[in-house]
Amino acid sequence: MDTRILLQIFLRTYMVGATFNTRGMQNVGLAFIMEPGLRALYAGDPAALKRARGRYLKHYNTHPYWTPLLVGIFLSMERKIASGMLPANILPKLRSTTVYTLSALGDSFFGGSFLVLWSLVGVNLAAAGCVGLLVFWVLFCLTALQLFKMFTFGRGYAQGLSFLQRLKSWGLIDWGQRLKLVNGVLVALFVLQVAPQGGLWTLGWAGLAAVLAVCGVLRSRDRALILAALVLGGLAAPWEKIIPFVSL
Repeated sequence: MDTRILLQIFLRTYMVGATFNTRGMQNVGLAFIMEPGLRALYAGDPAALKRARGRYLKHYNTHPYWTPLLVGIFLSMERKIASGMLPANILPKLRSTTVYTLSALGDSFFGGSFLVLWSLVGVNLAAAGCVGLLVFWVLFCLTALQLFKMFTFGRGYAQGLSFLQRLKSWGLIDWGQRLKLVNGVLVALFVLQVAPQGGLWTLGWAGLAAVLAVCGVLRSRDRALILAALVLGGLAAPWEKIIPFVSL
């Protein structure tokens, strides 16, 4: 497929949620993204083009960062369908399984780990007054994210479904768990930066920071129980006596 068309398709992936709706979710955005590629593949067959468009107006919803990869895979499969190497009815079955699997992985790794890391590093740098490093960090993450999208789009188009095996070997679920541990430490560092200093305040806030860091590696239920205990303890504590004592 022409490089100009591929670039046009990739740029359209940034608009996948522009017409989000409650029925098909991101389906109109996906159809808009695929349109240049489908026109190129089925230019001489209007009936086949119409059927191909219909395949992408079905329900579609996944994490936006995976859309370039999925679009690359869909284009690879459509290329084989147009040449007669694959039956058209195989695409909806494979698409639904792949889309929802990547959606869960995207929510866990990107939404629950990477974006949180991005934010926590930023707020720690801001609290420390490191404006130059903060700007560099934001630009670095933005650039890395765009390169990731470009790479996965290209690999998805070139390798099709076989690229998913390579993606599995990256171990993103395990990396997500490691990032959550780092995020817990970053929360603790932020607490230590903004907490009152002097007396026993430093020791008390350090203890709280340690608890927050540990919460980063616990299961959601255990984390919720610990945080609930901290909130209830804070409400029941005799602060009128504690504050003068720790300020000594």
